Amino acid sequence: MPPMKHLVLIGAGHAHAFVLEAFAQRPDPAIAMTVVSDSGLAAYSGSVPAWLAGECTLRETQIGVAALSQRAGAHLITSPAVAIDPTKRRVTLANGEVIHFDVASFNVGSTLRLPEQSLPEQPFSETHDEQRPYLLAMRPLSSLHHRWQALREKIDQLPTGTHQRVVSVGGGAAGCETLMSVLAQLRQQRADITWQGTLVSASPTLLPGAGRLPRWLTKRALDRAGITLRHGVRGQALIAGGVRTSEGELIDADIVLWATGAVGQAWLKDTSLPLDQHGFIQVNKTLEVASQPGLFAAGDCAAFNPPLHTSPLHVSSLPKAGVYAVRMGPLLADNLRAACHHKPLAAWQPPKRVLALIGTGDGHAIASRGEIGFSGRWVWEWKKRIDARFIARFNPPFKP
Repeated sequence: MPPMKHLVLIGAGHAHAFVLEAFAQRPDPAIAMTVVSDSGLAAYSGSVPAWLAGECTLRETQIGVAALSQRAGAHLITSPAVAIDPTKRRVTLANGEVIHFDVASFNVGSTLRLPEQSLPEQPFSETHDEQRPYLLAMRPLSSLHHRWQALREKIDQLPTGTHQRVVSVGGGAAGCETLMSVLAQLRQQRADITWQGTLVSASPTLLPGAGRLPRWLTKRALDRAGITLRHGVRGQALIAGGVRTSEGELIDADIVLWATGAVGQAWLKDTSLPLDQHGFIQVNKTLEVASQPGLFAAGDCAAFNPPLHTSPLHVSSLPKAGVYAVRMGPLLADNLRAACHHKPLAAWQPPKRVLALIGTGDGHAIASRGEIGFSGRWVWEWKKRIDARFIARFNPPFKP
């Protein structure tokens, strides 16, 4: 009888939730599985804006990684990976533990390239003209709740009647949704303060990948939220009084939401893994790491770059969005099982179009798919049901 294979899941992102579910539903006695993550809970990115807007609790946005691992018969270690040696087949954790593996998969998400002249957390005071604005980095997602709570505590200390300028740098769908959600919550928290929002985007148009109608609906929602748009402007640095653009202009700001410049996890730079220019792990059409048999990567941390004749999309065409990790999950589970048994791997085909549901922070949402777009309170209720079903799928009580 061949020896048992050791499968290590590095990170607890959306794709690995599907892997754990697949092994729970179809156990494999020939495979021992270990999950390494910084927590026994993992945020579902689709529900984060609702939590920021105060529509749900933090726990209602989280996948129960510990319970899911237990269901799959996997050993969970709540310490993140900090190094990997693909040749010696071992991964080192933050707690110093070294784990050997036969097959491993990365689903560790992304982080942000922070603005120049800044630190992840800035001192916050009532006087902003003499110092840089408070920075709220939107990634990494796993620690966002700490940063958000710290900001809200500072907001409580502001005097009545003040004026606060909130600037979001990053004009994609996530940037729009995040800014509208944050402003909705801050206005509810401190109705005695005047809140002004500005969305700064390097793109010349709003939501460049969307159709005309979804763009119009999003622009209308931003207008209703009192948010000013700045297109074709690249935020570069935090300086006294606000955000300095790449052209040297100052955009006045008291609070800056930084939602652009996604990059790979810093520790990956010190490995021998093939990375693209942004620090993401290069994978082929089977989600196997390029030139690294038995290593896989999915979700935000992966740079999907298959041969062009197999896919109409290029790596730059795949946004860093949870929907792609979700779509990768089932095939990743099959390929990890196949790799452990030395069987052929299947190719993943990215969807040409995906449905985007953008909450607007006011109990409404916008649905966008290609040129099609519609909005309303019913869309928000629809989005909440979809998100709730997804999260419930990976939390106890589990359905048979």
